[in-house]
Amino acid sequence: MPTANAALFKTVAKDDALEFWKGNALDYGRLREFTGFGTEDIARMTGLSKNSVRFDERAPPEVQEHMAAIANICNLVFEFFDSDLKTKLWLQTPNPMLGYSRPLDLIRLGRHRKLLRFVTEALKDEAAARAVKAKQKA
Repeated sequence: MPTANAALFKTVAKDDALEFWKGNALDYGRLREFTGFGTEDIARMTGLSKNSVRFDERAPPEVQEHMAAIANICNLVFEFFDSDLKTKLWLQTPNPMLGYSRPLDLIRLGRHRKLLRFVTEALKDEAAARAVKAKQKA
């Protein structure tokens, strides 16, 4: 049975279902294609100049960290929908629980930590609701 401390690990997706990782390396091209983020977006998110942003093994640490966080959020959302299409649609759709902002816009504005909190809380609530339903059926 999970303990209260199990929540500590809920911030990381169980799997790389969207296949953003190849071994230990993030596939920046796949992630950029999935999110639609361009070099200017990544520069704005990281505070780097557009000329400093690169997407290879020599990517600056700021780019690596932000892109890994974005990949993780996308995979967490996939855990809820179990669909590439629905995950992408959710990321692109204005959400009333986010002040009618699109999740991708929150990421673009550097608010990925807020979005991660929102997603992990929603997944926790969904898991609790499933447990109640299962208990009621038993």
